[in-house]
Amino acid sequence: MADTGESASPSVVPLTDSEGDEARSPKDKGLWRDLVAYWILGLCNNYGYVVMLTAAHDILKELEDEDEHAKHAALNAQYSALNTTARSDDVTFGYESRPCNKLSTGAILLADILPALAVKSIASFFPLAKHIRVSLCVAAAAAGFLLTAFATTQWVLFLGVIATSFSSGLGEATFLAYATYFNKNVISTWSSGTGGAGIAGSLSYTGLTELGLTPKTTILIMLVVPALEAVAFWVLLRHKDTDKPAVMADDKEKAEEIDYSTLPEEERPLENWNQKLRYIPSLFIFMIPLILVYLLEYFINQGLFELVYFPGIWLSQSGQYRWYQVIYQIGVFISRSSVNLVQFRHVWIMAVFQFINVVYFTFEAVYFFTPSIWIIFVLILWEGLLGGGGYVNTFYRLQTEVPAARREYAMMVTSISDSVGIALAGVAAIPSHNAICDLPVPDRLL
Repeated sequence: MADTGESASPSVVPLTDSEGDEARSPKDKGLWRDLVAYWILGLCNNYGYVVMLTAAHDILKELEDEDEHAKHAALNAQYSALNTTARSDDVTFGYESRPCNKLSTGAILLADILPALAVKSIASFFPLAKHIRVSLCVAAAAAGFLLTAFATTQWVLFLGVIATSFSSGLGEATFLAYATYFNKNVISTWSSGTGGAGIAGSLSYTGLTELGLTPKTTILIMLVVPALEAVAFWVLLRHKDTDKPAVMADDKEKAEEIDYSTLPEEERPLENWNQKLRYIPSLFIFMIPLILVYLLEYFINQGLFELVYFPGIWLSQSGQYRWYQVIYQIGVFISRSSVNLVQFRHVWIMAVFQFINVVYFTFEAVYFFTPSIWIIFVLILWEGLLGGGGYVNTFYRLQTEVPAARREYAMMVTSISDSVGIALAGVAAIPSHNAICDLPVPDRLL
C-alpha cells in the first residue's frame, strides 16, 4: 500500500467488494442474513469476555473456606490499624483511607486480555481454514464457561478465563478478516453486536444471579451463547469463496482475467511472510490511533473508575462502580452502531479527546472536585462513545480504503490494536492506581 494508506488509489475505487456487490445485485434480498449473522457473531464473540471477570470473581468467593475468610479479615484489620489502603469488601470509607483497593482491576484486566493479544498477534501468520478457526472459537468459548462453572481450584478457574480470552481474540481476528468478502455494512453490524455484548453480558449475568441462581448455574445457562455463535456462522451466514481476493469472490470469471502483475505493486496480493511483515508499517495509520484510544479508555476504566466516589448519595461505592460500567457500555453500543449515520476519518481526534478525559478523571480521583455524580455519568457516556467510535470507524476505513487484495490481511493485523491498547492500559493502571491510593484522604471524605 502506498505511503501510509491514508487514501486508496483511484484505480481501487471500482474494485470495492461491497460496491461491486451493490452494482451487480442492488436488490440483494438475502443481505439481511449476512447483516444479522454478523451482529450475532459480534455479540457472541465478546459476550464471554464481558461476563467472565465478574463470574470468576464470584466463583473465587465460593472457593474460599472459612479459614481463608478469617485470615483475610484479620489482615485487613491489621492493615487498617496501620492506616493503609487495604480494605474488606464491607469497609465503610470516609476517615482513614481512600475508597480503593491496592490490587486494582488493572491486574485482573491483564489476566483476561493477554491470551487474546497473543492469539491475535500470530493468527495472521497461520492460514487455517475459516471453519477450523470458528470451530476453535466455539469450542474454546464453551470450555471457558464449563471450566469456570465447575472450577474447584483457582488454576482451573484461570484456565476458564484464558479459554474465553482465546476464543474472543481468535474470533475477532477471524470474523473481521472474513468480513472483507461481504457487503461493507457487515462491519457496522459486527461492531454493533460487540457493543451490545457489553450491555447483554452485564445485564444477563446480574439479572440471573439476582433472581437467585448460583454463579455456577448462571454460567452453565450461558453455554447457549457459543451454540448461538455456531448457528449464526454455519446456518445463517451466506458463505463466500475465499480462494480469490475479497473483491473477486463473487466474480470468478473476472478474477481469472485479471493479471495481478499489471496492477500497481501496492495493490497486489501479499504472497509471503516477508511481504506481509513489510506491509504492517503501512497499517500504523489505522493501528496507532486505535491503540491510543483504547490505552486511554481502559486506563480510565481500570485505573480510575474505582477511585471516583461520591459519599452519602443514594448509591453505594460498589453501586456507583457498577453504574459507571453500565453507562460506559451504553456509550460503546451507541457509537459502534452509528457508522452508517456518521463516519469519522480522523480517529486520532478521538484519542485527543480521550486524553482530555484521562486528565479530568485523574484530577477527580485525586481531588474529588466534581460537585455531582451526574456530571461523571455524562463524561463516562462520552468516554464510551469515543471508544466505540474509534473502533468502528477504524475498521470501516479499512473496508473502504485498503486495496482489496490486501484487505483481509489488513483487517486481521489491525484487530490486535484494541488488545495492545488494553494490555498497555492494564500495565499503566496498576502503579497509577496504587499511587493515588497512597495520597492523603481528600476533604470530601473526611
